Amino acid sequence: MRELDPVIHVQARLRIVTVLDTLGPGDSLAFPRLQEIISVTSGNLATHLRKLEESGYVTIEKVLEGRSAVTYIRLSEDGRIAFRLYKRDLRELLDS
Repeated sequence: MRELDPVIHVQARLRIVTVLDTLGPGDSLAFPRLQEIISVTSGNLATHLRKLEESGYVTIEKVLEGRSAVTYIRLSEDGRIAFRLYKRDLRELLDS
């Protein structure tokens, strides 16, 4: 039996990856919108995004829009593959 990916398995990170996986490849979500969807504090979201970014699962881009900086997050190709494998491993675990 394979072990579930510990980076994704944490509840908040699983929710983040699940939301980002619903977007098309290359599409991103603004930080406040992601925060609203998964209902976590900005500090908590930033901490989990840092872990996902360090693992290469998300890409974070800061863009200047007008006079404000906006942070966009998207699932990387490695993140999509890792999530696909995570779901496969979870199904195998649940069916065993």
